[in-house]
Formats: sequence, structure tokens, C-alpha cells
Amino acid sequence: MSIRVVVADDQDLVRTGLVMILSAQPDLEVVGEAADGLAALDLATRLRPDVLLVDIRMPGLDGVEVTRRLAGPDVTDPMAVVVITTFDLDEYVLGALRAGARGFLLKDAGPALLVQAIHAAANGDALIAPNITRRLLATFADQAPVASVQPIGPLTEREEEVLVLVARGRTNAEIAAELFVGLSTVKSHVASLMTKLGARNRVEIAIWAYDTRRMRAD
Repeated sequence: MSIRVVVADDQDLVRTGLVMILSAQPDLEVVGEAADGLAALDLATRLRPDVLLVDIRMPGLDGVEVTRRLAGPDVTDPMAVVVITTFDLDEYVLGALRAGARGFLLKDAGPALLVQAIHAAANGDALIAPNITRRLLATFADQAPVASVQPIGPLTEREEEVLVLVARGRTNAEIAAELFVGLSTVKSHVASLMTKLGARNRVEIAIWAYDTRRMRAD
């Protein structure tokens, strides 16, 4: 079954390129395009795609506000949103993650990473461009910890291992391969971490890891 994607970018050439890259994948289907934030919000609300790929700087509403309205803390049924931008600025990255984005990529990340981010978001994972992951999450943890300092229950040794790998930006499949366990086992550990840490998603798990000094920026 194809992953349904809406692409929102105010630059026609960029949007066309993104659509071409995604449409070339056998399991991805671009079901809509938008050239501004208001159109992106309307289209995503009506079509309910599996993933919304949205530029961070657009007229009408910027990508952060679009993300907040579709995936923010107060949204009952949050949508999977991947934010893409030309600008490697902490304020953009932090704003997007606070708003509920499941992915953050630079436009020069390349087709392979773009497709990987779409798949990760659709599967409930979070993917952030590797070149900014550690710096970004460390900064986010310092500025805005979102989970309790103490978990509601002690973490098991395996959960601690999964925690570190999530904080390093690994997907469930990558964690399973690295720890030599099944994919369902990893999903179970991630779900347990979310419950124990009071985290809504994998990004918040990673933030908690940095906030509690289990991970440190290089």
C-alpha cells in the first residue's frame, strides 16, 4: 500500500523536483501540492495524507505554524509532518520540533535521505538530517526539556540501549539490526520508553536522553 504524501513549497521548481523524486518511488504517491502555508493546511486537512512534506518558509503561514496546527501538542489526531528547508538555523529546527514535526531535512540532503525521512515519518519514526542531529538535540534539551527528569519507572538495560540509539537518530529497523533483535521488540521498547518518559514521540525521547546527560554533543 502506497504512502500518501502532500508536498508544500512556494518555489515551483523546488516543489516540482520534490514531487518528481517522491513519485519515482514505487511505494510513494503524491496526492497533492501546495504553494503556500494556507493552501498546505487546507489540503492536508482535507486529504489527510500519511505524510506532509512542508517548506519552513512560505507565504500565508510558515511551515512551523502549519506543523503546529496539524501535529502540535493540542492536536487530537496529529499528522506526520516532515519539514524541509534551505536554512540550517537552530531557531527553525527547534521551532519545527516543538511544533510536532517528525523530521527535519535540508534541501541539499539528497533524494535517498528525503525518501528515508518520508518512510520514517509514515512508520512513526523521526529522522533529522545527520549533520544537525546531535547539535540540534543537545541545544533543544538545554533550552526546552519536555519530559520529566525522572521516568515513572526505572529503565531496563535494553531500554537504555534503545534510548541511546533513538537519540542518535536511528530508525527502528536500524536499531533492530544493531542490537540483533526483532523489529517488533524494538517497537515494544520504544513504546515503553514513551510511556515511562511521558514522551509523545521519538524526538522527545532523544531530547530526554540529552537532558539527562545520557547523550552529549560532540
